This record gives sequence, C-alpha cells and structure tokens, in this order.
Amino acid sequence: MCIIHSVGVHGTNQFTDVKMVQALLNENLERLDSTEPLEVDGHIGKGTNDRIGEFQSQVMKMAKPDKKVDVGGHTLDELRAGLTADLTQNKMKGIMPRATDALLDRYYVLIVDTMHDYEINTPLRIAHFLAQVGVECGDLRWMQELDSGAYLNGNDDLGNTEDGDGPRFKGRGLLQLTGRSNYTAYGEYCDRDFLSDTTSVLIATDASFAVDSAGWYWTTLKKVNPLADADNVHAVTHKVNGGYNDLEERKAHLRRAKCLLVL
Repeated sequence: MCIIHSVGVHGTNQFTDVKMVQALLNENLERLDSTEPLEVDGHIGKGTNDRIGEFQSQVMKMAKPDKKVDVGGHTLDELRAGLTADLTQNKMKGIMPRATDALLDRYYVLIVDTMHDYEINTPLRIAHFLAQVGVECGDLRWMQELDSGAYLNGNDDLGNTEDGDGPRFKGRGLLQLTGRSNYTAYGEYCDRDFLSDTTSVLIATDASFAVDSAGWYWTTLKKVNPLADADNVHAVTHKVNGGYNDLEERKAHLRRAKCLLVL
C-alpha cells in the first residue's frame, strides 16, 4: 500500500501519508493545468487539498471532487497510473520522509550514480536498497552511528583486534559500514587507507565514500541483489543488518519505495 490512512479533506492526514500523496501529485504535474510543484512537507493544508481536487477534476473528470485520497481508492490508483519508473528526487521525499531538501541535494545524484555502478538497476533492487538505506542512516540524517562504538571493542567477528577499534570503525556511511575487517576490505577495493583515526571518519564525512561504500557493501561484499530480486525483505534485512533490527520500519520504507518505483 502507498498510504496507510486517507489524505485530504476529512482524512486522517498522517505525516508520511501526506508526504506520499504530495510526491505522487508532483509526479503527475504534467497532467494538470498547474505548473508549480507542491512542497512535499507532510503537512496538509489548502494547497494540497486543492491540488487533490484539481487532479480529480482535470484527470479523473469527477463532477464533484471530494479532495480526498483513500487507501485502495480510485484516486490513488490514478495517481500511480501517471508514474514513470524513474527515481526522482521528488520520489525520494516520499520514500524517505525525514530526509530534508538539503540532504537530498547532497546525496541524490551520488546515490543514483552509485546504484548504476553497482548494478542496483531494477525497480525492485532500487526499492530494497533505498528501504535499507533509509533505516540504516535515518533517511540520510546520520552518516555515522550515534553510539560511541565502544561496545564493538574486541569484536572478533568484525576484526576489531586493537585497542579503540570499536569507536574507530563504528558504523558509517549509508549502510553503516562497521568493523576493521570491512574498513580494510573496502580500502583495498578503492585503494584508500581507512584504518587510522583520521581516515576512518571519511566514510561518514566524505559524501562520495559514504554512498559508494554502501554500493560496495550491497553488491560486492554481501551480494544482496539476488535477494532483492526475490523480493525477500527478511533475507535482505538479515544480510544487511546481521539481524532483524527495525524490521517493521524497513518494511514501511519498502512499501513506499515499491509504490513509487515498482509499477
């Protein structure tokens, strides 16, 4: 489902649902007389309500538009019918509702280019990738783990064999690359050193490494694409996360991504 609750006049108007409808309306802008896109801010108001009414009147030819988008309703179906398979920056606002315009300006092009480079190149692969990214980095808001990472000291599975390896190699980048072993392998892949206190942080502070490390982790190290092809969110989550942390949130991100990308 694209939305969980109704949006518009007399709708429930939850934040993520409103953002989705606003994004859908913007993707249908060429079908309307209006030329200005809506601000995709998750807040219902006259502008969004009126745009729903315009869509119902001009595209759906409703004599009496109700200015409301219902779950499983005809208006929602028609909004989806006007979509293309392209990943636009506007669509990412619906998929990652907490991502700000500034964050999307910083990462959108890098994400598109990286997905191409790592064969994350079908609507289903893209949807699963963005769903996992959205949860792992909080919709692009944090490029490194909020915890100090001290709890990772001495973690042999991650190759943390030296004092301070936990904080030094805590989760960073879109998919929170973690551990001396993974930092070493990624550094060997791109011929860079990420093993010191000053260079390990580049996975978070350099946008290109933050994004590219996620593509490498997904396709080269973990080989997640076949699991995405099978549309197995449980297997994808376990491969990326090592467990099932925040599984329901990952499913919610995936639901929104599939709504906008898998047509």
